[in-house]
Amino acid sequence: MTGLRLAAGELRRLTSGKLPKLAVAALVLVPLLYASFYLYANFDPYGRLGKLPAAIVNEDAGAAGRDIGAEVTSSVVGSGTFGWHEVTAAEADSGVRDDRYSFAITIPRDFSAALTSSGDFTPQRATIQLTTNDANNYLSHTIANQVAEQIRSTIAEKVGSEAANRFLMGFSTIYGKTQEAADGATQLADGANRLLSGQQQLADGAQQLAAGSAQLSSGLGTLKSSTATLPQSTRQLADGAQQVADGNSQVAAAGAAVASGSAQLVSNLDDVHNQLTDRLRAAGLSETDIQRVQGVLGDLRAPVDQANARVQQTSAQLNQLADGARRVAAGANTLANSAPALSGGIAQAADGASTLSTGAARLDDGEKTALSGTQQLATGAGQLRDGLVAGLQQIPNPDDPARTATADTIADPVTVNSVGVASAGTYGAGLAPFFLALATWIGAFVLFLLVRPLSSRAIAAGTAPLRVALGGWLPSALLGIAQVVVLFAAVTWFVGIHIAHPVGALAFAILASLTFTAIVHALNAFFGAVGKFLGLVLLVLQLVSAGGTFPWQTLPDALYPLHVVLPMGYVVDGLRHLMYTGASLQNLLDIGVLVAYLAGALAVSALAARKQRVWTVSKLQPELAL
Repeated sequence: MTGLRLAAGELRRLTSGKLPKLAVAALVLVPLLYASFYLYANFDPYGRLGKLPAAIVNEDAGAAGRDIGAEVTSSVVGSGTFGWHEVTAAEADSGVRDDRYSFAITIPRDFSAALTSSGDFTPQRATIQLTTNDANNYLSHTIANQVAEQIRSTIAEKVGSEAANRFLMGFSTIYGKTQEAADGATQLADGANRLLSGQQQLADGAQQLAAGSAQLSSGLGTLKSSTATLPQSTRQLADGAQQVADGNSQVAAAGAAVASGSAQLVSNLDDVHNQLTDRLRAAGLSETDIQRVQGVLGDLRAPVDQANARVQQTSAQLNQLADGARRVAAGANTLANSAPALSGGIAQAADGASTLSTGAARLDDGEKTALSGTQQLATGAGQLRDGLVAGLQQIPNPDDPARTATADTIADPVTVNSVGVASAGTYGAGLAPFFLALATWIGAFVLFLLVRPLSSRAIAAGTAPLRVALGGWLPSALLGIAQVVVLFAAVTWFVGIHIAHPVGALAFAILASLTFTAIVHALNAFFGAVGKFLGLVLLVLQLVSAGGTFPWQTLPDALYPLHVVLPMGYVVDGLRHLMYTGASLQNLLDIGVLVAYLAGALAVSALAARKQRVWTVSKLQPELAL
């Protein structure tokens, strides 16, 4: 009797009659009812959060002309992420307590004031109050925390962007003022260079003034010493000039007397000439003779006339000499009277020139110091100009788009570029590998509520244990395959979960079903009624260790061995790869483990068939029958 004949006989037994057929159909649909409806119910819960009622309370009083609380409230309510209700604080508190709202977010009165406090250098942290009630739903608390964190991040990014924008605007102001300072420094440097040029000329002039004033002082000193006796000498000169003037006056008076006598003599000679002419006429001389006599007398008289002319000329010259002598005497007297003042003035001028020479020397020294300082000023002004120009290039001066982009980057410096090697897409698709594996185990478990693990007739007939084991396992294997096919059809078509490699995933799920049915078959064949209980125990152990929801690395250390040993974790892992990405080397390990479990379970079933050849009292009358 072959294993196939034993399996066919068992299937005929299970399908003989309408009610057994319905029972088999129900067994095939058990995994469908378990997994597909659960996955359907949890396909995309995050996409339906808009139906989750939540309360938001805005008590913000505003600050600096802004009501940030109102802005946040408007943004949150308009987002549509939850069923938001803007209510009062009392309504929110009672609503969370009475389960009318899953959670409540309260924006306090000083919210805007705290957010804008940094601008006055009195920083305060703004606070958002989150009110939850785990009695309503524990996950609501978790979701609310994420919402509050998202609101906090959004507000922080917005406020940070505004603060950074103001900060960068300050840089633009600094840039403009530094530009003005650089222009002023350039003008200062140019002025300092012109000042240096003028200061150099002034220093040269001061040096020349010092040299000239020294020469002037020396010359005036010589003049002072030379004119020290000038008053006495001019007085003597005035006295002598007066004496000369007096003598000249006397000489002029004597010359005038001589000139008067000479003039009188010439006049007398004229009278004599006229009287002689009259007498000669009276004597009877002819006019010719008279003319000859007058000619002779004229020749005799010529020296007298010449002498008279010289006397008259000399007298006039003596008068001029007397007048000149008098003027010289007057001038000498004036000079003598002025000489003391002139001598004193020259002395004062010499003293002033000495003081001037000393001051000019000091001025020269001061100009040298001033010239050195001006040189330092010009050098410093040039360095200031160059430093401001160089520093100006280091000051950010972004335009409006660049400043906005920079402010946004400062407020939110890190962005996450999520690159998914594989993506489940929805929450339900993410849980699908775990629930498919779980449903496959449950499907294998319930099959043996109707399927007999081993054929007592075949055992009694002495059929080979392996054939008996295969005959008992094959019906459950075929029904398990039917379960998987129906389940995959419902999950992909009805629930709408996308599977990257459906053929590979279906084949792997069939392998998992064959393995699970073999394990449950082995437990029932070897342990009998206790095997059903052990199947439940294994189900529980695999539920907590398969890593179907959280990563298995988050399990307590004591459960690590269960994850490594039990098969469901490998089923979940294999389905994840095949449903999201495709076959990989990891699938070879998963397939190897399942094949090993399958072979081991069939070996245990064969051992159980061999063992049951021996009839015992406990077998005939078991203590516990399920």
